[in-house]
Amino acid sequence: MSGAIGESHLFAKSIGMSALVALALLAGCKKQNAFVPPPPAKIGVAHPLKRDVTPELELTGNAQAVNQVDLVARVQGFLQEIDYQDGASVKQGDTLFVIEPTPYQARLQQAQAGQASAEAVLTQAQAEYQRQSSLGRTDFSSRSTVEQALSARDTAQANVANQQAAVTQAAINLGYTRVTAPFDGQVTAHQVSVGSLVGVTGPTTLATIVQLDPIRVICTVSEQDVLRIKEAMRKRGLSPAAAATVPIEVALMNEADYPHKGSLDYVSPAIDPSTGTLTIRGVLPNKDKALLPGMFVRVRIPMTTSTVSALMVPDIALGSDQGGRYLLVVDKDNVVQQKPVTVGQLAGSLRVIESGLADTDRVVVTGLQKAVPGATVAPEETTIADQSAGHGQ
Repeated sequence: MSGAIGESHLFAKSIGMSALVALALLAGCKKQNAFVPPPPAKIGVAHPLKRDVTPELELTGNAQAVNQVDLVARVQGFLQEIDYQDGASVKQGDTLFVIEPTPYQARLQQAQAGQASAEAVLTQAQAEYQRQSSLGRTDFSSRSTVEQALSARDTAQANVANQQAAVTQAAINLGYTRVTAPFDGQVTAHQVSVGSLVGVTGPTTLATIVQLDPIRVICTVSEQDVLRIKEAMRKRGLSPAAAATVPIEVALMNEADYPHKGSLDYVSPAIDPSTGTLTIRGVLPNKDKALLPGMFVRVRIPMTTSTVSALMVPDIALGSDQGGRYLLVVDKDNVVQQKPVTVGQLAGSLRVIESGLADTDRVVVTGLQKAVPGATVAPEETTIADQSAGHGQ
């Protein structure tokens, strides 16, 4: 019995050793695990586009009405008429509101009657003075009587002048009962209703009129840009007084081009020391009323009438960090490098690079997310399409 148990134990041990040998052989047949680096990322690169552009200054600003005033009631009374539709365009001199005129017509008539009475008294006083003066020369009238007649005549003349002033004031107040448009423009919604008592404690605002054609744009430029403008004007032989001859182009936020044309009409004579900026203003036609006061606008001002050669890249290829704007380029070893650059104006979808880039550089234009500075990539040559035709020329 014990012999059988011994044989069974030896058999099991033999099977166990065989299994271990088999596992060892299987493990020796497997390949060792090793890191296989991924292939270099494929990215698109292109040489910068070289073309002629007109140097321009790009600014942002706001549209501003040339004229905007509140229409107010300058006399007291009940509002009798509103003679326009809210938001309507009106011409200079159009009647917009009528304040009850009857009381002021009566005051004008009263003043006119007072003037007529004063003129009658003056006529009588003048005749009496002439009579007493004639009698005084022949000693039939005393000197005192002549002086009294002269005083009465002068008093009557002063009273006539006073009554004339009263007539003028009454006529002015009667004119104030009709509120008219001081210039061509668009009138806002009325702020008071017919039958309201206006002008009780002071002028009452009835509405506002805004002139939309032409319209102004207001911008601020940095001190550096001021120097650039002055240098450009000097090269063109323009004096500061000739700033109105400098054209400007304006675009709204949803406009890719600059369809609105005008010219500068004001340049501030001093730089604001608190901001280091200078205010400039342009004026342009606005017949279709596309621009409204307060709108945010983009402004482009040509710095010269001639063109210069410039390097351009897609605007989306530019990046920015605390050091400023930069481009990613691929060197001769296909390694991505970051190059700081100075950017210029935008021409369509392309951005002018003023410095920091050579025309032989291979700029990363597609696959920017896969282009990491210092990494090796698989560049695929492409070209930059000239989509800036009509811009900056």
